[in-house]
Amino acid sequence: MTDPVKPLPYISVITIVFNNADQIEKTILSVISQTYRNLEYIIIDGGSSDGTLEIIKKYADRITQWISEPDKGLYDAMNKGLNLASGDYVWFINSGDQIYAADTAEKVVSCAGMLPDIFYGGTMIIDAAGKEIGDRRLKPPKRLGWKSFRKGMLVCHQSLVVRRSVAVAYDLTYRIASDIDWVIRVTRKADSIHNTGLVLSRFMEGGLSRTKVIKGLKERFVIMRHYYGFIPTVLRHFIFGTRLVSFYLRYRRI
Repeated sequence: MTDPVKPLPYISVITIVFNNADQIEKTILSVISQTYRNLEYIIIDGGSSDGTLEIIKKYADRITQWISEPDKGLYDAMNKGLNLASGDYVWFINSGDQIYAADTAEKVVSCAGMLPDIFYGGTMIIDAAGKEIGDRRLKPPKRLGWKSFRKGMLVCHQSLVVRRSVAVAYDLTYRIASDIDWVIRVTRKADSIHNTGLVLSRFMEGGLSRTKVIKGLKERFVIMRHYYGFIPTVLRHFIFGTRLVSFYLRYRRI
């Protein structure tokens, strides 16, 4: 007797965008060009006024649903995307970022015998022109669990494909670092996590203002302290700070 054919999972790809007309088309094309057809595409726009909407409308027949309205920030918009998603899995590919290749989604769902709660993989860093800069500095571990994130954001948010049943809402308490809190919570909730061994996304490198960097580090400290304890978090941030200073001094000598 042959085994029954495993039904193909339905994937909800979600893109968040606000006034990003220069980059949104590349993101859209990376999604609608997927050879894997059992997916829906949702775009959440924050009320753009720079031409972004015209680009979205250009591809409206390939987009399952999109909305454009003011929101309370990135993570509020991401929660809107989660609420609209109907897939077995959710995958955030925000404006400026891309699914790595046209066959990536197809490879993801075929790389595991049993469908896990989370698929994860590597990330390619790109510049604003789409040119590849290189692999992300933090590499995904062979095995991933919620305690892995004590070492930092080891897996890029765009390289996680998460079963919708474990995809909790983003905590709007955090304005900058809620993605770190989210990945810890979903990996903590997951029963099975699969390393695809693939590069799943292209992440556009972008600069944050000094104010946002400092605020993000403060939020991250609060998050890490909550999950991993005060002393381990202090020690981890001390090591990180020491490395950062060492790199800065070495850079100045060049």
